[in-house]
Amino acid sequence: MNSAGILIYRGAGSGLEVLLVHPGGPFWRHKDLGAWSIPKGEVRAGEPPETAARREFAEELGQTLGGELMDLGTVRQRAGKVVRCYAGRGDFEVAAVKSDLFEIEWPPRSGRRAAFPEIDRAAWFNTAVAKEKLLPSQRIFVDRLAERLSRG
Repeated sequence: MNSAGILIYRGAGSGLEVLLVHPGGPFWRHKDLGAWSIPKGEVRAGEPPETAARREFAEELGQTLGGELMDLGTVRQRAGKVVRCYAGRGDFEVAAVKSDLFEIEWPPRSGRRAAFPEIDRAAWFNTAVAKEKLLPSQRIFVDRLAERLSRG
């Protein structure tokens, strides 16, 4: 399975910050370090990855993103999923984030279904903190972004 997402950034140099999202649902409720992600989701059959990244950004954050994106490449996550990351400059009010919902059986084996937001919160982090918060496989995207921005 392939996913695509967008790492939004603001500021520059030592003031560089990135926007990360925390997954919703009961499994992630008490997890913090190593649990956050870039806003991302599955690339549909025949869909260009950048289109998927923009769609998923809108679904997870309730906001659209215009403008050019830079391609930060891909990583393979531990479970085998390949994630393509794009980066774009932006500034979003995280309090205004409104995520789509997903439904699962909860509690497990109860026969009851419950709806949870795809993400339960979003936040801006400086690059050092972002790398602590991110899933280990996605930390390289912060490094790639900082490197690209330093080259102009």
